[in-house]
Amino acid sequence: MPSPEEITRHYEWEPPEGEEIRVDGGPTPGPIDIVDPDPEWPHVYATVADRIRDALGASVVDLDHIGSTSVPGLPAKPVIDIDLTVADSADEAAYVSALEAAGFRFLLRETGWHEHRLFAHDDPPTNLHVFSPDCPEVIRHRMFRDWLIDNPDDLALYRDAKLESAAAANMAGEHVIEYDLRKQPVIREIYDRMFRANGLI
Repeated sequence: MPSPEEITRHYEWEPPEGEEIRVDGGPTPGPIDIVDPDPEWPHVYATVADRIRDALGASVVDLDHIGSTSVPGLPAKPVIDIDLTVADSADEAAYVSALEAAGFRFLLRETGWHEHRLFAHDDPPTNLHVFSPDCPEVIRHRMFRDWLIDNPDDLALYRDAKLESAAAANMAGEHVIEYDLRKQPVIREIYDRMFRANGLI
């Protein structure tokens, strides 16, 4: 189990010099498409989760619907975000080819950030994040989702930050990366409030 310090640390990670993290493709330019909440998103997640379990079988340690589409009432990009936990995310031979056979594209390899791997699926649009057990980032994702569900004021604060950041990013012709950076201060404000409420800081 990660320590409170590991869970509450906001990582400012840069890839090691000379390391290429991108496996396939590049950032998609705007517009950043934020849509109204869709009650079908949990059902879409369940369909993708079944596809992942069918592909990997017992290699799936855990699966979680995370991100804005996992929070009822929250506008979002219409892309399902999923955390997949496997025994060792650095052991690509154990899962990459099976996921690719199921239609997932291997996009990123971030060895310096919890050995994170990122895959995408186009139908339905999905971002699949692969981590190892007891990863602090997975814990943070779950906590943030549940906090927004239970705290309508912070859900509204985050909703407004998303909409304002998307509008500004689109006006500037920016990528999703810049959109994420624009809303980061509000995300960290909510995280810190959540951590204090849970006695972690």
